[in-house]
Amino acid sequence: MIELKNDHLVFSFPEVHPKARLRIDFQRTLRIPDDGHDHFLPPGLGSFPVRHVDDYHGRVPYGWLEHGGVMLPMHQAEAMWLNFDSAYIPEHETSYPFAVKIAAGKIDAVTGENWTNGLHGLPQDYMVVPEQPWLDGFCIEKGTIRQFVAMPLGDGYTAEEQISGKAEHGGLQIIVYPMKREVFERRFPKVDYEGHHLMLRMSESKCKSIAAPEAEMGLAPGGRMKQEIYEDPYGYEDWDRNTKSRCFVHLANSIMWRAITGEAPPTVPPTSKQYSQAGLPWYDYYNADSAALEGSEILEDLKSVIQMGYEKGEYPVPENGPASPKRVIRLRKGLARGQVREGTF
Repeated sequence: MIELKNDHLVFSFPEVHPKARLRIDFQRTLRIPDDGHDHFLPPGLGSFPVRHVDDYHGRVPYGWLEHGGVMLPMHQAEAMWLNFDSAYIPEHETSYPFAVKIAAGKIDAVTGENWTNGLHGLPQDYMVVPEQPWLDGFCIEKGTIRQFVAMPLGDGYTAEEQISGKAEHGGLQIIVYPMKREVFERRFPKVDYEGHHLMLRMSESKCKSIAAPEAEMGLAPGGRMKQEIYEDPYGYEDWDRNTKSRCFVHLANSIMWRAITGEAPPTVPPTSKQYSQAGLPWYDYYNADSAALEGSEILEDLKSVIQMGYEKGEYPVPENGPASPKRVIRLRKGLARGQVREGTF
């Protein structure tokens, strides 16, 4: 079952385990400079507003009704990251594990291959939550992603168009598989005391029927960012591949969003330069216990928005100046139960 709660998608599998729940929210963020350098993780600036497609059945494009799912607004050249939060189960001292596949325009964000409903281990085309706390873009090489940046579908910038040659799907596609219950209970037996959930990378801030304009958005590769996509620490057979939920996330530009919902979209985020000049923090996440995937040669060959724009004689990304972070907060996994992270004084 999938529910939309407070702009978050909640995937629940009570038939597998009463606490098998995964929450995904779509964070607004800074667009990092597309300058060839590897940048730190930008902050979350609050969740995008998310709405049910079916609530606006007389206003959305017909294809959206066929796919179902939800929709959210993005400005051109705006960036996003996905935050994963699996329900913590104190008596097992862990969060319930899930295998999660993310695609943009039906292009797998981990492998660059075309979308499929099943899981594949060679190469691994999914992420494991909670080991993977978030995803900011396309996995181009070990330890590096290119940021998710919204661009109009049909202009040639999106990963979908560069790989498939078609502007057909747009949006994001998500499919979630829970761990088998018997595997979970074997790997994480019950304990007699309660644990605590450590939250990382907190956000810095938290109808009349009319035809909507055709202005769908897709995701294109932006600037380079330091981020590891981790190998599956369990086993391919540990996932309940007969139990899954999937959701299509449609992206509308600001004009389309107003026409469909009557709501104003969020304002344009500050530039990374403005953010850094204000002395606000960037992040660096470290997990010494997990091995990173090597990255996708398919995705590595994609042209970034800036590179594509130069070839087309266009300048699609305003304010691409360099950012000089003055504060970088290093987040790390592996703290003991109840341990407080000691920061800089």
